[in-house]
Amino acid sequence: MVSRRTFLAGSSAVTAGGFGVFQALPAAASDNAANALAEVSRLLPSFGRPGRLHYGDVSKLSGGDQTLLTTLQGVVNRTRPELYFLFNPGGPDGPDAKWLADMRLATTRYNDPLDLVAKYRHRIRGAIVHDPAVPDSLNVATTLAGLEDAVVADADQAKAHGLRIVKDLRGVFDNDRVKTYRWQLENLFPRCNQRLLTGLPPTMVVQAENVDWQEIARETRQLRDSSNRGFYDLDVSAKLGKEAVYVRFGDSFRDDGWGASVLSVSVKANGTEIARFLPDTPEEAPYLFEGANSSIGGEGNRFADGGNFWVYRFAPPAGTTSLVVTVEMWNQYLVTATDTAPTRIEPFPFFRDYVVASKALVSWLPPNGPTGELLTEHFNKVGPTVPYAGWFSNDVAGEWSGVDLASQGGSPVIPADFYMNGTVHSGLVAPISTKVRQVRRITPKNKVYVTLTFGEGDNVQYCQRRMRDMWDDPRRGEAMVNWTISPLLAEIGPGLFSYYQRTATANDLLICGPSGAGYTYPGSWPADQLTAYLELSGDFMRRTGMDLVYAYNHRDESGWVAFPEEIAQGYNDHTPLQGIIQSWEGGDLLVRRGGLPIIGNFGAPGKAAEYKAALDAHIADWDGASPRFIACGINAWGWTPSDIADLAPLLKDPYELVLGNTFFDLLNRVL
Repeated sequence: MVSRRTFLAGSSAVTAGGFGVFQALPAAASDNAANALAEVSRLLPSFGRPGRLHYGDVSKLSGGDQTLLTTLQGVVNRTRPELYFLFNPGGPDGPDAKWLADMRLATTRYNDPLDLVAKYRHRIRGAIVHDPAVPDSLNVATTLAGLEDAVVADADQAKAHGLRIVKDLRGVFDNDRVKTYRWQLENLFPRCNQRLLTGLPPTMVVQAENVDWQEIARETRQLRDSSNRGFYDLDVSAKLGKEAVYVRFGDSFRDDGWGASVLSVSVKANGTEIARFLPDTPEEAPYLFEGANSSIGGEGNRFADGGNFWVYRFAPPAGTTSLVVTVEMWNQYLVTATDTAPTRIEPFPFFRDYVVASKALVSWLPPNGPTGELLTEHFNKVGPTVPYAGWFSNDVAGEWSGVDLASQGGSPVIPADFYMNGTVHSGLVAPISTKVRQVRRITPKNKVYVTLTFGEGDNVQYCQRRMRDMWDDPRRGEAMVNWTISPLLAEIGPGLFSYYQRTATANDLLICGPSGAGYTYPGSWPADQLTAYLELSGDFMRRTGMDLVYAYNHRDESGWVAFPEEIAQGYNDHTPLQGIIQSWEGGDLLVRRGGLPIIGNFGAPGKAAEYKAALDAHIADWDGASPRFIACGINAWGWTPSDIADLAPLLKDPYELVLGNTFFDLLNRVL
């Protein structure tokens, strides 16, 4: 995934202690959706139906100015959505612009979006000033902005826009993250929305413009078995002359997820060693310029797959003419170097409109160690099935431990840290059909039945951005594929869900993303709370016409754990599911439990030809005496519908490609 996410409280229109109105969506106009939506209490907040939208392109603004505007958006849109921003660099062809056009609302464009601060100054009390020296103060400022009807700004912004300072956080906190967020939990949470927790990074890494990266080393073979492991001398002398040299490690084959892996680093300037360290140690820290998009492996190695990378910064003594970095490295590495600082740190602006408008508490607590213990206290403060929206630090490792911690606390996760204009999308009225797609029934034969599924659908920002880009691929519909999607879009983005549902071809099937109503690991839930999550999932699946799910369970030291009988029975009892595709590396799981067929997903690297070769190897032991079933997971960040269209013609006899509903119809008849 990027490589990710109550209930039933009161009536369909609830005012929660000044937290804004959580109301049922107005009636939809398709099938029985009107009654279905009107009768179900909301899990997530809505801020009214948008009318005229004042909008502008903020993609060229700094993160600080974007934060100022998104927090303004949160205060203004809480009453009724009026502000919308284009964050994407794609301009008129980007997702933000496309969704705005699809809404068919009256709009007013502002060439300088910062003019909107003056226009709406009368709607805010002033500014909460964060402390640039303490990044986490920006999250505290965001929480306070929601409570105080204010925007988040630094001191210079407040002065430039003539904003009264409501609260000045400069000098209030130090860089003790646990102490900062404990103060917030104890002093601000009692005033906050008790039905939503959020997690956002306070800062982001922004790529600098016009950086010249020189290739230093590349693995040209697709190797994933560490067979090229060795010590490599990387001569980066060509980039000497300025203050420092920046060395980036990435993936030479970005579509299959086996990038550079490094276990040790030493650096010599003019033959004299100036640095030696192992990844993920205190000795590495002074040199790790950018590491958020990399992970730590089982040997303590640092690695980055796909589009991810990390950067080391080395500042040799003045007069250095030779700089050589020696690394123990393997797999599909791509090493480049530059003499220009490739990134800068800015405030992280995204999703803050939704946080401010809902008056939610926002934190950023890595889910291990003392910060993880404090995050657990957050989950313990709220009731079962109260969602956690945003994300976790430390990439994939943070995902696994963070989602597991949330699951133990009874909170489904909504990956939403890059979800933009949520206050607008949540209030849009759009028809969502409750009808389940009719199954194309076929007679079982002794074939290999294959169904292909794009992952990542639990991730609402993926549904908003990457999925829309893929959906617009002109070759979509040429071949059958399942698309995971979040049923929670029925509340946080009904227009998005409606668009995909209405424009799906006969070869596109929407199925529920992990693992129901929000990303979670059911096996990690407290036993007495899991039924509430499954009931919630059943409600959302019925509201969105879905009866299949891609799901995770939980992990132990050996990997993913198969759903036990009792959890499968819970899904069968409380949801409309016909079957479950379970995340399962290797694809060798196929059982019937709780009355449901459960099959593990099969995955392979590369594109069409390599994927087909992996399938052939996977079925080499099949005797052809009975049907064989393979649920293929497709990398949503690396593949497109064009790639699916390339793969489909290769799946000739004994393969037969089918949609997920036909696949599980067959399984239910033969398993």
